[in-house]
Amino acid sequence: MGLKDHMRGWFTREEKSSRTAPLLVQFGARQPRFTPREYGQLAAEAYQKNVIAYRAIRLVSQNAAMVPWIVYKGKKKLEDHPLAALLRRPNPMQGGAELFGAIYGFHLIAGNSYIEAVGPEGVAPRELWTLRPDRMRVVPGTSGVPEGYRYQVGGKHVDYPVDSLTGQGRCLHVKSFHPLDDWYGMSPLEAAAFSIDQHNDAAKWNAALLQSSGKPSGALVYRPPHPDSPDVLTQEQRQALKDELENFYTGAANAGRPLVLEGGLDWREMSLSPKDMDWLSGKDVSAREIALAFHVPPQLIGIEGSLTFSNMEQARLALYDDAVLPMLDHFKDELNNWLAPMFGDDITIGYDPDAIDALAPRRERIWSRISAADFMTMEEKREALGLDRVPKKGDTHDAG
Repeated sequence: MGLKDHMRGWFTREEKSSRTAPLLVQFGARQPRFTPREYGQLAAEAYQKNVIAYRAIRLVSQNAAMVPWIVYKGKKKLEDHPLAALLRRPNPMQGGAELFGAIYGFHLIAGNSYIEAVGPEGVAPRELWTLRPDRMRVVPGTSGVPEGYRYQVGGKHVDYPVDSLTGQGRCLHVKSFHPLDDWYGMSPLEAAAFSIDQHNDAAKWNAALLQSSGKPSGALVYRPPHPDSPDVLTQEQRQALKDELENFYTGAANAGRPLVLEGGLDWREMSLSPKDMDWLSGKDVSAREIALAFHVPPQLIGIEGSLTFSNMEQARLALYDDAVLPMLDHFKDELNNWLAPMFGDDITIGYDPDAIDALAPRRERIWSRISAADFMTMEEKREALGLDRVPKKGDTHDAG
């Protein structure tokens, strides 16, 4: 049975869609649409080969993964709820922090993350798995909602149908904003692509310079030692000189070996020094631009001379304000729209900012200001801090 047949039998309710929705599918409706970029190249050139992009992605994804999810029923925390247990241990191979670290990492590299809910149809899922973005294809629908998703590996595929009315299914697609694509998100690596290429080229240039003894290239100029000598070297002399230079004077093992010149040969520098080219300064500029794409303060990555913030405490606060917390809020909304309703209408997913150690200095300053406010009553101070009121004497009902 194909994907269309699955869709036809799933839902029989009246469909509704935006008037502009049919315009989103110009061709190939109900056919898997390939991503508009090469994910493998982004991952290889940036995450695997560029230490700045790698560090920025790890900083954001790891710090976000360390913030635990909390399940609420109304305002009450449910620590023993099945959904809370699922988020702590989503599958037999991963804990919650490991799974969501991978999900956040995929999101930052590809601009898209996919989460699969595993379990019998019609009941709450028993496991959660992340799916590689490069293997997933969106199947556009004519109502403006994806008709499904297709996960393809080695010529085989698995289809995940989507309710065309609600957009719900057993696969969640979390995407970042893309100004020119209706179905896929935009990776921060795309905005930083030129800076990553420049930074990688600078690293290759430095490596090549190190392999050539750390000296700039030059040229051997031949001057005839006598008026009767030929003006040019013979082909045999030229090849012998080239072989001698490659075998005895290039490479890190031959660093510092003096060059012996004879027979009218003279060494002449041909290229600028690294200082003259200001190469290292240009490399730092590229590194800052890469960090900027991920909203990561450059000094947290170790870029020399980065004094955007007066201390590391403020830099870490900026990391959470600009990168970690916005991503957590994005995923919180998506999980509450997709996963939480599978466990009941009054169940929600959230996180506690007060449990984040990096935000402790800010909380202490807020507490100090409110505590010193002599124009506020104790109840008003507790309310301003988000705390429950203190039960009065004889008050028998639950204060929460």
